[in-house]
Amino acid sequence: MQDALQDLIGDISGGVSFSRASAMLVTRVTNILNCDICSLFVVDNKTKNLQLVANEGFRDIDPNSIVVPADTGVVGMVAKRKEPINLTNINQHPDVYFLEGQSENAFPSFLGVPILYQRRILGVLVAQDEYHEFTEDDEGFLTSLATSFAHDLSHAIATNEITLGAVPPKRREEQHFKGYAGSPGIASGIAVVRHPHAQLEDVTYRVIEPNDVDHELAEFNEALNLVVQDLNQGRERMQSVLGAEELALFDAYLHMLDDDALPHEVRTTVLNECVGAQTAVSNVFSRHIRELERSESSYLAERGQDLRDLGQRILAAMQRQDRSDNDIPPNSILVAHEVSASMLSEVPSENLIGVVSAEGSMNSHVTILARALNLPAVIGAEDLPLLDIDNLPLIVDGYYGEIVVNPSAATTSHFEELVDVEESFQAELDEIRDLPSVTMDGVRINVWVNIGLVSEISRSLDLGAEGIGLFRTEVPFANRNRFPTEEEQRRIYREHMEAFDPRPVTMRTLDIGGDKDLPYFKIEEENPFLGWRGIRVTLDHPDIFLGQVRAMFKANADLEGILRIMLPMVSNIEEIEIAKRYIDQAYREVIEEGVNAKQPQIGVMIEVPSLIFQRQQVMRLVDFLAIGTNDLTQYMLAASRTNPQVAELYREFDPSMVHALRMLAKTAHEARKPIGICGELAGTVEGAVMCIGMGYDVLSMNATNIPRVKWVIRNITMTNCRRIVARALRMHSAREIFNFIREQLHGAGLDKALPPHEPPAIFF
Repeated sequence: MQDALQDLIGDISGGVSFSRASAMLVTRVTNILNCDICSLFVVDNKTKNLQLVANEGFRDIDPNSIVVPADTGVVGMVAKRKEPINLTNINQHPDVYFLEGQSENAFPSFLGVPILYQRRILGVLVAQDEYHEFTEDDEGFLTSLATSFAHDLSHAIATNEITLGAVPPKRREEQHFKGYAGSPGIASGIAVVRHPHAQLEDVTYRVIEPNDVDHELAEFNEALNLVVQDLNQGRERMQSVLGAEELALFDAYLHMLDDDALPHEVRTTVLNECVGAQTAVSNVFSRHIRELERSESSYLAERGQDLRDLGQRILAAMQRQDRSDNDIPPNSILVAHEVSASMLSEVPSENLIGVVSAEGSMNSHVTILARALNLPAVIGAEDLPLLDIDNLPLIVDGYYGEIVVNPSAATTSHFEELVDVEESFQAELDEIRDLPSVTMDGVRINVWVNIGLVSEISRSLDLGAEGIGLFRTEVPFANRNRFPTEEEQRRIYREHMEAFDPRPVTMRTLDIGGDKDLPYFKIEEENPFLGWRGIRVTLDHPDIFLGQVRAMFKANADLEGILRIMLPMVSNIEEIEIAKRYIDQAYREVIEEGVNAKQPQIGVMIEVPSLIFQRQQVMRLVDFLAIGTNDLTQYMLAASRTNPQVAELYREFDPSMVHALRMLAKTAHEARKPIGICGELAGTVEGAVMCIGMGYDVLSMNATNIPRVKWVIRNITMTNCRRIVARALRMHSAREIFNFIREQLHGAGLDKALPPHEPPAIFF
């Protein structure tokens, strides 16, 4: 039965439509359990009725016409209790509900299990039989199946693949959907949904005659040239609004289409296998996409989406599909299953006010580009019903990741007021850009920037960055198809250091592994977040570590600014000692080369909980500490921030995190050494106030958040921040702490520094 379960789960989750998956489910269950009937009921969220959507066994019925009223019958009891019910004779149960026109008396054995997703009841899966009773194994099988099917059912409900009694969102009804905040801001406009012009999966396998090979290759070459031409034109259109690093995304697309890359494989496949060019494109691109998507690295998985976009563009050109997407009207919000860099380049930027991508992550090209273009963006909105929202009014909340479809007049007015408030506050923020970050009672707080791209330099300085608290050196490594040389690294590092001189620059040594991978240095592990990553990789490859540190020394030569070298993902004292020996070796080597280098400050990024309990020993070895709250929270709470199943458990204001941060700050003060925050917590107003009250010297964040945090610092006292922390340390939940800090900010008249509205209700 275990093998049958795994096979069925694989088949219904294999990308088929919901109607096909549900039909397959009920049919296969009757075969596996050898029962007469299997029924799938779905809860209508409006009426709470249970509607039959798929059935095997009942004859001559329309599933959509069968509805069990809310809290009625044994099926309703399963939904209400949220637990399985196994009955020998359902006809003797006092709550039995007979379906009209069906002789249920003939099928007395009943087994019903709830389908739950994130604690919410979605439906009930039922098996019935005339003769045999259902066993515990049967119950376990059906429960396991329901658990595995829950995500697919939730997605089908959200995207309207199931027709229930509720009014579908195509009508004038306000609906709210969740995603991730990709780029801050609010946009209110009209949804313009874009779909791929061709699908790799839709290409049929076609064998050709040998004398047709030249014709097929000519078709492919013509289509390839058209796509390359489009990409070059898109790059040219974006030159006036993007920096060099963002434009490099288009260069990466073009490199994938070099003659010695994927096109060579396509041509070889046509020649050797005698298949049509479209078949070859589908096979070659799909194979590489599968390899990338199997990777545990979210970065590589995103590159799989890039390949899919390119392959489907080539197919569209071969199929003579219209490739023009520039008919986008003013005040448009671009919506797609996967918004790509090339897709953004094809629409007039003056008509675009926001972006929504059903797929994607913080590594997505759409995220990078949306921020560079200052477009509010929501990504990862996987439940958004793309087929139903084209040309509908849409609101994009890039602060929290909410999408409102068909907003009411009141909702639209509310968001318009928020935009007006934001614009007014922005003028106030512009006035303090060059002023120091000093509290009202005279305490200096360093507000620095987390940075990784050359194009972010000018924007960071324009927004008031006072130094670099985290230079992500893996970004230059990831944007190449090989390891950069020492000189290539030096030039990139020098550009940042010169721009920020005499401000301090904190260079994090190469931090790959986990969700950060390099295309030319693959790390394939069963659990990458607990594996070979960060300092563990570079200490095992001292050539990489030494070359990088030498490049840092040379880039800092003859500059006033302090070089701070930060070690990532350290989990024990020995790693610090070994890294310091390598840094000393690199320093001696560059001095011997005649480089005017100065001794750096060496610090550790606290991300692994083990170092919290070795903090005194750590402080004796380093010059500063920086807390990476993103990973530290993840490891402290055993909850991935990118996994929607446990996202609600990832809380940076969790009491355990608050106490850990306070302990680390106290130890640093006792050792009289600086300590900073360089996780996303520092960039939130609530988090900044808490960290200031704990005594953190440095708050390092994305450039976008600098003005708000600086404004709060200049309008609050250290005394007030300490009072807030003292109260927060006595609280018992993340929600209580977060709400308390917000209340204090409101009470102090600092609420306009917060996002212009409270977190949407759907996020709790």
